[in-house]
This record gives sequence, C-alpha cells and structure tokens, in this order.
Amino acid sequence: MRTLALLVALLTTAPAALAQDVAGRFDYYVLSLSWSPGWCRAEGDASSAAQCDAGKRIGFVVHGLWPQYERGWPEDCPATTSDPSRRDSRAMADLMGSPGLAWYQWKKHGRCSGLSGSDYFLLTREAARAIAIPDPLRRLDRDVTLPAKVIEDAFITANPKLTRDGITVTYRNRALQEVRICLTRDLAPRTCAPDARRDCSGSFLMPAPR
Repeated sequence: MRTLALLVALLTTAPAALAQDVAGRFDYYVLSLSWSPGWCRAEGDASSAAQCDAGKRIGFVVHGLWPQYERGWPEDCPATTSDPSRRDSRAMADLMGSPGLAWYQWKKHGRCSGLSGSDYFLLTREAARAIAIPDPLRRLDRDVTLPAKVIEDAFITANPKLTRDGITVTYRNRALQEVRICLTRDLAPRTCAPDARRDCSGSFLMPAPR
C-alpha cells in the first residue's frame, strides 16, 4: 500500500515540475552582441548569408535580448501578446543581421518578456543604443588575436557604468563569438547572475569586418 501511495503521489505532482515559463516573469536581461565576422567564418559563409558580403563592414550585431532569472532563463513561453509583423521582423535586419534571426529570437526569448512583438523589437533597439561599441573595435581593419580581458576592458572604458561582473565574452572555435552584457529590466547595467558570468580564458582570434 505504501508503494502504491508513493506512486500516486509522484504521478500527481509530476506536472508541477514540468510547468512552463510564464511571459513577463523574469529578473533581468542579457543583451547578446554577436561578432559578425566570427559568425560568418563559422556558419554564415557556408549559407551565403547577406550580412557576410564583402564591403558591408559589419562588426557587432544584436544576437538577442534575453530575459533571465537569477538562476537560469525562460524560453519558448506561451504567447500572451501579439507577434511582430513580417515588416517588423524585416526592419530589424539592420540591427540583427537578418529578419530570420529577429523572428527566431522573438519566438524563443521575446515572448517571455511579456511585451508585444513590436514593443520587444523597440526595446531591443533601445538596449543596443544604451551600449557604446568601443571605437577601436569599430575601426578594426585586420585580424587580431586578443585576450577576453582586453575586450571587456574596451567595453568598460566605452561604458563606464559597466563592471567586469556585468559583461561576459564567449568564443567558438578559438574565435570571438559574443559579448554578453547584463541589464536590469530598465536597461541599466547590472551584475550578471553566476550562471551567466562564465568568462572565457586565454586569447582568441577576432577577424576583421569585411
């Protein structure tokens, strides 16, 4: 009888463990800035992505604005607000590289913000405007190899309110992948939660914009 009672208890409590994330319930944002030349080398060239065309001189693009918990993050939240229109998604290509990425980021992360699609895209633009890209990285004209700390220092110099615990640099295949910056829900710089504060070590390639 005890075994049967335990089994019934487990079965009746299981759905709670599988509860979905709820739109609008989160603690802060991560603004993810992808280094386009690194992404082009890893993926974009193979798919003939437009942002990788020579002469465009694209450096950082917005990968996403991600709602976060103090531990973990929500994703794929059930929709409670309207999706962005195709026109809205196309209009984000200048900031995010492609309308496809904008739509994907909305579905996976934006719906968790509790905002409508158009408002989420507006907030993403506002977050991007709040962070200055360091001038030396804007003007990069040759491939360089740099430690993550140098990238962090450059962003902190350009954005004095940033702290070292509020920015994370990631790499892929020994090349710069992303710079991730933690922001409050009001888009002010803040310290990243421990699980979002995973600094990479060593040096890596930073290919120049084309």
